[in-house]
Amino acid sequence: MIYKEFQGERLSALGMGAMRLPVIGGDGAKIDEAAVAEMVAYAMEQGVNYYDTAWGYHDGNSELVMGKAVSGYPREKFFLATKFPGYDLSNMPKVKEIFERQLEKCRVNYFDFYLFHNVCEMNINEYLDDEKYGIYTYLMEQKKGGRIRHLGFSAHGSVDVIRRFLEAYGKDMEFCQLQINYLDWTFQDAKKKVELLNEYGIPVWVMEPLRGGKLASLAAQDEEKLKALRPDEGIPAWAFRFLQSQKSVTVTLSGMSDLGQLKDNIRTFSEERPLNETEMRTLTEIADAMVKKIVLPCTACRYCTTHCPKGMDIPKLLALYNEHCFTGGGFLAPMALMAEPEEKLPSACIGCRSCEKVCPQQIKISEAMSDFSEKLKA
Repeated sequence: MIYKEFQGERLSALGMGAMRLPVIGGDGAKIDEAAVAEMVAYAMEQGVNYYDTAWGYHDGNSELVMGKAVSGYPREKFFLATKFPGYDLSNMPKVKEIFERQLEKCRVNYFDFYLFHNVCEMNINEYLDDEKYGIYTYLMEQKKGGRIRHLGFSAHGSVDVIRRFLEAYGKDMEFCQLQINYLDWTFQDAKKKVELLNEYGIPVWVMEPLRGGKLASLAAQDEEKLKALRPDEGIPAWAFRFLQSQKSVTVTLSGMSDLGQLKDNIRTFSEERPLNETEMRTLTEIADAMVKKIVLPCTACRYCTTHCPKGMDIPKLLALYNEHCFTGGGFLAPMALMAEPEEKLPSACIGCRSCEKVCPQQIKISEAMSDFSEKLKA
């Protein structure tokens, strides 16, 4: 197992994420506890010492099951992470109540790592309103009292949202968890987010290294290209090798759903094999081609916005539309749009096509807005 230094401690470069644990009968709320116990035992034996869960994973049962699974091991042998569930605004006034319950669920006296969960457009104002909700103040108190050893945050929001959070709390953030993979390096501005964190000297934790499994297998012709470069490397491993090529990355979390996936990933993390220039270029070309097959080619030139009678932020909406289409749904676009007033949503488009007359890319914007509205209703 590869280890990374963090404030004098050795963290396994591969962390076990607990968002996609094995379940019974396809029911996400019914975790297969015996399978999880077996996976944790193997992970511990192989040197994985970082375990990441959260309040909402598996309908609230992930913390319970992971707490039980790690409770049989000496507390100093593992690092446990969980998060304050700010993705649900109704939780904002409940930070103390939730934190105390999390300690009980996880069967611990303290958390090694604790995060503001999912800083994004929807909740940034609430997270920053410490006078009203006191989340930052409370968590800092827990850190001073030793019940949080390291405080950080995870983010799905834009670069601008993350910058706002850092301007307020950056001096106290010790790490940040981001969705990073070779597809989202440019598609979701992961590279710019990492560069921003570098400015603050904040190390990076990675979530969704395989983008929910999308990068575990590729089109046959793309797999052939990679196999020609590294015949002995599995396709999922390329995603991890990409991350091993990023100097800012400390821990990579993988949500492994069975023992086989865990074993494969542990084998990958038995050594560092960062990508060379040719390999990186090939992987980037594959990612670009995957995105171009689905997304609209908006360059954010903003000619359209000067001709929109509704004053809509069309480039922003098209970026969210692209994400929603590529992912086949998901929570990111709806979550971001929750922060927008009704008159700025895709449904506000009146189909006048004024924007299309000045679009250099000749994108059929009105059709995209109509389709986006329908997809959001589904």
